[in-house]
Amino acid sequence: MSGSDAVRGRRARAGPAPAPPRPGAGQAGEPGDSFEPFVHPALFYGDPREYLAGTVPFVRTALAAGAPVAVAVPGENLRLIREALGADGDAVRFLDMREAGRNPGRIIPGVLRAFTDAQPPGRRVRIIGEPVWADRSPAEYPACAQHEALINAAFRGREVTILCPYDTARLDRRALADAHATHPVVIPAGPGARRRSEAYDPEDVVARYNVPLPPAPSAGPGVLRAAFDEGSLAAVRHLATEHGARLGLTGQGLENLALITAELTTNSVVHGGGGGGLTVWGEGGHVLCEVHDEGRLTDPLAGRRPAAPDQRGGRGLLLVNLVADLVRMHVGGGGTAIRCYLAR
Repeated sequence: MSGSDAVRGRRARAGPAPAPPRPGAGQAGEPGDSFEPFVHPALFYGDPREYLAGTVPFVRTALAAGAPVAVAVPGENLRLIREALGADGDAVRFLDMREAGRNPGRIIPGVLRAFTDAQPPGRRVRIIGEPVWADRSPAEYPACAQHEALINAAFRGREVTILCPYDTARLDRRALADAHATHPVVIPAGPGARRRSEAYDPEDVVARYNVPLPPAPSAGPGVLRAAFDEGSLAAVRHLATEHGARLGLTGQGLENLALITAELTTNSVVHGGGGGGLTVWGEGGHVLCEVHDEGRLTDPLAGRRPAAPDQRGGRGLLLVNLVADLVRMHVGGGGTAIRCYLAR
């Protein structure tokens, strides 16, 4: 459901996994980059001391090599790294992942690729990216796990190292186990040497979290449900924005709802069988918009690739990922459902 990225049919697998670097190929500050073009280690830490011991040498080693460096982590950890680096931090691109990556589907195109694609060719890029933290909501976590799995396909063959920290003191067992499945290399907390992950299986993670979404409300005064086809796209967009305003969306949030509705319903008409169904409702501090149709979105990276400057079309799901606070998706035998969250 993302323009030319929307491939319908059997779910496409991401292809063979790249071989991880050899065990013992260095610590976080010594990436062992010569063994694979793309390097993706998980760094486990239990306290701020271990966090800084794993991240600051990584940054300083990269700076010493003249490499472009970005750090995209939650704000409290961002401050730790900034303070530890001192003046060296002036050469680093810092991003608060709570803002830049609040929708995990935005991180690859809007954070990681946005930084790597802006660098001169022929230079290895190094990034610290921390998309999983303890107070991520239950609705957000499946999208986080899929994001970490899809990084491996999105950057395969590129001269990039992305180090992903995981808090062993605060994250639950599921998140820590998933980190082993989504990263070909793991760096244990404490003095242990980096090693290959025997549990590495990113395709399994993508499939495992492709689960049916919690049912949308079927009726009620705060619920809009509407069927649409090619002839009713404009009308259903107006219905959605009017209902969003009644639910408390204003300004940019309301504009984003109009864009999301337009892109998803249009893609359903073009790629999902000629039409579908729309539901808009309020839940907690968000307005939710879900579009479902009978098509099957089979490209797991749809909506996560930046559009080429000369590309015509194919930006639908990418735009949705860039403006929504969260995007969840389920692809099954009955078609595709995409659910978007907007803060109100």
